[in-house]
Amino acid sequence: MDDDNQIHVPPSFMAVYTDARGRLTEKADGVRARYELCEDLAGHLVEHAQTLYHVQAPSETEILQRIHAGLCTVESGVSVAEATWIVTRLAELLVWQCPVLVAPLPKPVDEEAPPQPPTP
Repeated sequence: MDDDNQIHVPPSFMAVYTDARGRLTEKADGVRARYELCEDLAGHLVEHAQTLYHVQAPSETEILQRIHAGLCTVESGVSVAEATWIVTRLAELLVWQCPVLVAPLPKPVDEEAPPQPPTP
């Protein structure tokens, strides 16, 4: 990412889009845009995580794991690798110890389908 853009994408985020040979798997502009989105999201989640900590009083680890699980859903708009980076960054911003983050297993197809009414 040696172009004239002022945004510095940290190596930790570059790793999300780097293959085993150290090459980017996406165009530099796309990686930069995803980084901006993920960094902004991590920043926005700081207040939410602090509120959860003071209102519900679960552990820091539980809060980070819950946020990670939510970000790992298709509806979140981020990949599992991005979700892991976001929560790791969130932990840094909060100065919390980041737990090991494991993506939730996908639900079996029969659990995702809404119940069907009985046929007469």
